[in-house]
Amino acid sequence: MQHTVQFSGIIPPVSTIFTAEGGLDKNGTAALIDDLITAGVDGLFFLGSGGEFSQLSVEERKAIAAFAIDHVAGRVPVLIGTGGTNARETIALSQHAAQAGADGLVVINPYYWKVSEQNLIRYYQQVAGSVDLPVLLYNFPALTGQDLSPALVKTLVEACPNIVGIKDTIDSVAHLRSMIHTVKAAHPHFSVLCGFDDHLFNTLLLGGDGVISASSNFAPQLSVRLLQAYRDGDLAQAAHYHQTLLQIPQIYQLDTPFVNVIKEAIVLCGRPLSTHVLPPAGPLDDARKAQLKALLQQLKLC
Repeated sequence: MQHTVQFSGIIPPVSTIFTAEGGLDKNGTAALIDDLITAGVDGLFFLGSGGEFSQLSVEERKAIAAFAIDHVAGRVPVLIGTGGTNARETIALSQHAAQAGADGLVVINPYYWKVSEQNLIRYYQQVAGSVDLPVLLYNFPALTGQDLSPALVKTLVEACPNIVGIKDTIDSVAHLRSMIHTVKAAHPHFSVLCGFDDHLFNTLLLGGDGVISASSNFAPQLSVRLLQAYRDGDLAQAAHYHQTLLQIPQIYQLDTPFVNVIKEAIVLCGRPLSTHVLPPAGPLDDARKAQLKALLQQLKLC
């Protein structure tokens, strides 16, 4: 069994770039992938919330996963989000990602029904058992309506040897701390990655492993440099980057879903790409674009 952390550091949840007609913009997505790898990220996560997985059909998700894996071509580890509202679809997507060459899967808990603990454990056993790949849990209770508690996560890790980490997208230091103390203390190879930019420093200080957060699409250097400073033992420099990351979440309040905000920020930070988003998301209006630009300028990001 693998006893070192497999997925750590800065792993952007990559925005899927679409054409104006709503198809995959391969050139745009490829350019974004190349930019992020050049920026020094430690891996890439496709088809998360920011990748608009919930607005895509199964066939579209398969095509995007295959394209992304192929374009990354082993330069960094690739994680594919395969979760959804039902087990059969998640298993089909997981097996496809495995065949396409993914390095790991990220699986959110089903988000329509509240699922009993027994059914949730069975669900993850079925999904994890359907592939040989490492699986990261994806906890986003604000959107799923159901928290993956540290105690439940520990049970899942003990039931499924290939569950190796979690993306804990929760605005709570206490939850991250408990995840590290409850799960990682018992299973040191387990990777705890926060899902919010402003928790990266906390997560590292608590003994966690890194971040999967939206700002690394448009300002990967902030998180990459924070992590490097932390690893070098330069906490003052890490805190300097943390001060900027603390301000970033206000950007996401400009719209819901904020996938459009991320794409506009990528453009404002110097990479001209299509900002088309899939409905029910819509374009960012001019007033909010101006607010976004002002915020990014204030943070010296564009």
